[in-house]
Amino acid sequence: MVRTQIYLTEEEKNALSALSVQFGKKQSELIREAVDNLIARHSKNRHQKILDRVAGMWKNRDDLPDLEELKKDWDREFV
Repeated sequence: MVRTQIYLTEEEKNALSALSVQFGKKQSELIREAVDNLIARHSKNRHQKILDRVAGMWKNRDDLPDLEELKKDWDREFV
């Protein structure tokens, strides 16, 4: 782990202290959980944005084979 220093307002510090007591966890542990949640949330958003960007990229292409015809051919081969 890497040690780092952060600045909290009095209100944030008091709320963090109360949560620490409530959950029986160290304040540093709660901060790490919050950072992990933030990273996970933004990673999902980034992943979704990439998927949204590529969605439909094959739409309206006329140089690709007809999938339905390919499936019919495959089905006939296995009968």
